[in-house]
Amino acid sequence: MQKKIIFCAGLLAVLLTGCDSPPPEVSLTGVAQGTTYHIKFNPVAGTDQAAIHRDIDAKLADIDLHYSNYREDSEISRFNRQQHTDWVEVSPDLLNMVAIAKVVHGKTRGCYDLTVKPLLEIWGFFKHEGHVPSDEQIATAKTKIGLNKIEIDQSSQRLRKTDAEMQLDLSSIGQGYAISQVANLLEAAGITSYLVEIGGEMKVRGKKSNGALWRVAIEKPVPERREVQRIIEVPEQRPLAIMTSGSYRNFFESGGKMYSHIVDPATGRPVDHHLLSVSVLHDDATWADAWSTALLCLGEVEGPKAAAGEGLEALFIYGENGQLRELLSPALAQEQFVASP
Repeated sequence: MQKKIIFCAGLLAVLLTGCDSPPPEVSLTGVAQGTTYHIKFNPVAGTDQAAIHRDIDAKLADIDLHYSNYREDSEISRFNRQQHTDWVEVSPDLLNMVAIAKVVHGKTRGCYDLTVKPLLEIWGFFKHEGHVPSDEQIATAKTKIGLNKIEIDQSSQRLRKTDAEMQLDLSSIGQGYAISQVANLLEAAGITSYLVEIGGEMKVRGKKSNGALWRVAIEKPVPERREVQRIIEVPEQRPLAIMTSGSYRNFFESGGKMYSHIVDPATGRPVDHHLLSVSVLHDDATWADAWSTALLCLGEVEGPKAAAGEGLEALFIYGENGQLRELLSPALAQEQFVASP
């Protein structure tokens, strides 16, 4: 499932940097995964800013080489092209992402599924040419999906398709994985206060160099403008990934009905609930990425039930009678760092 980028370029940048004066943190920017990245950190003694920038670019390029579905030479593309059911040795990170996805898949009645691409294609979401497919097309596409048709051999680091036509798409988990990898790279260099943002999703740790806490905005899920719904003031002692999935920008209208790009694998059709966005706060950006998409698929009734059952910190924003409503999971409601703008 595709992720909804929520980066609010102007307003969010102000929130992140504070209101008093431009911060003295090191700032790095670049392009990765078809979007941009922005990284801020407090250097430590011996920090080589140029070397860290090169290492980050190299890490993101390596991730793209392995896990991009848009590169024919990537590891995931090679796996998808293999039309057999033999075991295939894969990289540890690919195995780990699929393992995480299978856990979330199992806990969401299959609503989260890395194999859903055939459905997104027939609904026209991949080429932004939305249209309603026939019942026959939907039925055919449904035979080509199902994460339960991908098996894992952890001990030998292998994957196997039980259906040779199965394909994996990591777009709903790969950004979180990339953020985790960059954060690990910074921490390996001794940096413990940072903000890593890729395409609007992020992980934050520590404090700004002026002693203030990092502040992150959650966007109001309205398609026609960009406003702040909530502000997260990240606790100093807790590394925190903040990942948001939304359905309010990528949709099309046909016959007077709106169709979201969030497709339920069980029905083969876009979800018809009223949940507009879900933000998940988690220590691990990879898990947060997967769960934000999964909870969005489940909707404003089943999503909060799943979040409560798993102890997830999640903010749900949904539409009701023309108004935006919020729901905080029990784990998030007990925290003190979620504030109104």
